[in-house]
Parts: sequence; structure tokens; C-alpha cells
Amino acid sequence: MKRRSVLKTGAVASGAVILGGTSLAGLAVTQSITGDQGSAALDITVAGYPFDHVQPLVDGRAQVKGCNTTFQRGKIGDLNTHVFSGPQELEVTEIGLAPFMLAYANEGFRDYSLIPVFPLRLFRHKSVFLHADRGIDRAEDLKGRRIGTPGYSSTSLTWIRGFMQHEYGVMPEDVEWVVSAADSSAKDAGKVSKQESIVPDGISIKMGPEGKDESQMLVDGDVDALFHAAEPTAFTEGHPKIKRLFPDARATEREYFARTGIFPIMHAVAMRNDVIDAHPWLPEAVFNAYTEAKRMQYETMHRQWIFGTLPWFGQEFEETRALMGENFWPYGVDANRTTLEALFQYSYEQGLAKHELTVEELFHPNALHLKDAY
Repeated sequence: MKRRSVLKTGAVASGAVILGGTSLAGLAVTQSITGDQGSAALDITVAGYPFDHVQPLVDGRAQVKGCNTTFQRGKIGDLNTHVFSGPQELEVTEIGLAPFMLAYANEGFRDYSLIPVFPLRLFRHKSVFLHADRGIDRAEDLKGRRIGTPGYSSTSLTWIRGFMQHEYGVMPEDVEWVVSAADSSAKDAGKVSKQESIVPDGISIKMGPEGKDESQMLVDGDVDALFHAAEPTAFTEGHPKIKRLFPDARATEREYFARTGIFPIMHAVAMRNDVIDAHPWLPEAVFNAYTEAKRMQYETMHRQWIFGTLPWFGQEFEETRALMGENFWPYGVDANRTTLEALFQYSYEQGLAKHELTVEELFHPNALHLKDAY
């Protein structure tokens, strides 16, 4: 196990966390509270993105009981590498769900376990982009085409291939895959990790032109379509030849959720097992802090129609709650089992994971019972 101990009590560590050999100075906010587990609080670092539903944990309004907590910004590719093959200095970190699954199933990785907190979820019908001159009008037209991507086995790609297969009959082997030499979203996502670059047997795949990112490949016609977690640069800049496969992605995704109950999970939260062994109360304390942060964001959203910039935010909020429930971004295993098991199935079907995983394998036993207080 490649790790140096960072189990500390008392003074909070200062400075940047080292992720995969790269210093990540960024934002580091410290909060302090002494819990019921002893007279001295435990020092922990929590890494991830400062999403709005995580922000109260970042700024200290939501606290991990019993801990002095430092929040460290991180990019998901770098966090994945830090955990799976890096120094493993982080006690708690956001992690790519599919990369974690593949490290566990294929590499015997057991140094961290998941807790059922999901900082990033996204419906992925919006993530299929086309070159307008290729005569692709529906999902079934993708058969026999060239599809670009920066990382074949990423969480987003696993989800997209899953619904393409089960909803539209487009199998992974029905297309030619082209992996771009660069990723236009690297500024936000970090470097693609090893676990996002796994290619199973039976797939036609090649590398794209040297020096081109996935956006430029689509513009230049090197590929007919693009599956990608982020919007390609050409699309955000309004290139006339780049469009989405599903023009009204919102309506398509709402219908998909209403029919399947699946709200795709991209990222989870992982905790070091040696830290949990020493402090078995910690998974619940961390879970509760994330839950409290989310509750605070829900309260903010109730007032956002007054203070926000979007003209129809209030209507969107109301319609989302009507379709998905008051707690439309749920944590906990029970509320997310259908979604988790769908991704486990897709990963195995696509030849990525060596066996079909289970919730009980990936999530720490001390976290299986945890539920949102809604």
C-alpha cells in the first residue's frame, strides 16, 4: 500500500495536497469542531469540486462532527490517479464512480471504500454530439459510424453506451471508436486516468490524429459523432456544423427518468479504509456533513427565484421536484440502488469490469444503512 500516514489530531495540516505528483494549491478551507468521539478532533482533508450542494462543507457552514476538516479543490482525473496509484494522502475524496469500479473489479484495489454520497450526477443524453453533415437523424443511425471520445471507460461513456444499447439497440461493437489525443475539458477534469482508458476485447478502436482534441476531430470530420462528458469547445462557441443528437435533451431525459427511475451518478465519495478502521464513526459523520450541506442548498434554491439570474428558475425547480421528488438529489444506498445496479450491469456487459459488481462490495459496511434525513 503506497501511502504515508496523515492520521493527525490537534493542529490542522497546512499547504497543498499532492495529487499524482502535482501540487494542487487551490482552495483550502479549514473548519474545526470537537465531537463526541474524544477530546481531540481528528484532522482530515476532504477533496473534490465545490459544487453548490457541497459549498457549505467548503466554507464551514456544514461541519464533519468530531473533525478539523480542510477542503481541497481537485480535478476528477487527478483525484482518481491520486487514489489508485498515487500517494493516497487524502482521507476523504470525490472519485469517479466507474474508475473506482474498475480498480476494484480488475486490479484488486481495496485501499478505499465508498460512502453513498454522490456529488456529481448528470443525465447523459445531452452528451452526444454530431457533425451536421453526416446524415445522422436518430440514435440508430450511429451504427457503422466513427465516434470520438477522450476516454473510453469513463463513467459518462459507460452510461451513454448503456442507454444506447438498451434504449436504441446500438451496441459498442456496432461503431468504430476514435480516442482523441487531447481533451478540451482537461482544465476542469484533469488528466484522463488509467481507469478511464480501458478498452475491452472485441471493440474497434484507434487513436485520433496527433495534436487534435475531441472537438477538433468532430469539426474536421475525423469522426461522425462524439460521446463526451463535457460540451466540446466547438459546440459552446456555436459552430454551425456541430449539434446534439437529441435537440430537446431536457424532454428526452425527463421521459427517461420517468420511465426508468435512473438519475445517472458520475462521482461518489471514497474514504481510506485504514482511517475508517481507526475511526469507525467517521463514515456517518462525513455522510451527515454532505447531507447537511445539500439541505442548506435546497433552502437556498427555495429563494433563488428572487435572488438568482435565471428568469424561470422557480418554474424549473418546481417541475424538477414534481417529477423527481422533494429530495431529487438523494444520498444513501437504498434511494440509489436502481441507478447503481444499472451502471454495474452496463460495465460488465461492455466488457469493462471482470465481474458484475454489487453495492455491498463497493460501499463500506458502516455506510450501507445511511439515509438522507428527508
